[in-house]
Amino acid sequence: MIVMLNPKHNQQLLAQSLAELGVTAYPAGANRVMIAGNDADLANRLAQLPEVLEVVPVARPYPLASREFQQEDTVIQVRDVVIGGSKPVVMAGPCSVESVENIVDIAKAVKRLGGHVLRGGAFKPRSSPYSFQGHGEEGLKMMAMAREITGLAIVSEVMEPDKVALVSEYVDILQIGARNMQNYPLLREAGKSMKPVLLKRGLSGTIEEWLMAAEYILAQGNPNVILCERGIRTFETATRNTLDLNAVPVVKSLTHLPVIVDPSHGVGKRAFVRPMARAGVAAGADGVIVEIHPTPDQAMSDAAQTIDYQEFGLMVEEINRISDVLHGTREKTVVGV
Repeated sequence: MIVMLNPKHNQQLLAQSLAELGVTAYPAGANRVMIAGNDADLANRLAQLPEVLEVVPVARPYPLASREFQQEDTVIQVRDVVIGGSKPVVMAGPCSVESVENIVDIAKAVKRLGGHVLRGGAFKPRSSPYSFQGHGEEGLKMMAMAREITGLAIVSEVMEPDKVALVSEYVDILQIGARNMQNYPLLREAGKSMKPVLLKRGLSGTIEEWLMAAEYILAQGNPNVILCERGIRTFETATRNTLDLNAVPVVKSLTHLPVIVDPSHGVGKRAFVRPMARAGVAAGADGVIVEIHPTPDQAMSDAAQTIDYQEFGLMVEEINRISDVLHGTREKTVVGV
């Protein structure tokens, strides 16, 4: 349940009252706290407290992420980028940061061709322990240099709870990868950072499990969560994964959080990245994240699903046209950082 508080409530008295009732409250925005469960007797007792204006029951197991908690769409601003607004946001870059020259060249291309956020892996989770694992902090420094030159916001993956502080020093958006969707200590630390978090759906994660993972971040008082559908594992082998575009409208009906799609990982083959990016935006996604490289076949990781600059430029033009047709200039209020 969500408890709406009197703006002039006494925090000390409220904490004492909640302790006496034996409940734990989680921050849920200005003058709101969340309490697990929907016990009617507890709700009535809470409603009698002088610090409480209203108690709102929430049926979903992810109350803070649900539209019952917040009807209007969350819109997150990162530097000069609006995520979840009237235009699709485009995040692009190499799977792995390779060198200063390479990441700066890619960043310039991303900006020139209409992208908004530079992506790149500094710490890389790889299926094989012998594959390139990324440059670590040096890779983050390279991305920060590219940001200084181009002004693009940057997003990069964090894999361990004790690395959240380090990665947060460099990036504008923390990425939680598919393999870590249910790494709860990592989700909590990412939430505590108050940085915007790009949360990818797990390979076999259900929509409810995905939203419950988002709840871990939101429960730390961090409202800046971006959901990313990146394909799920099915019986189909023609593509690397199955990009679940059903999830886009379904999730947007359940949550106020912005949703983007990752067609690069969703299909795993560059020939299909642009069509699926178009399909994702047509399904209602708030943007896309793709892997690009000046010479895709020579990329140090995920070469098969990486597109070149020309293909990227065409993709950006197409998804912008689709968005204009579907949404025009819809008005939204920025409520993020």
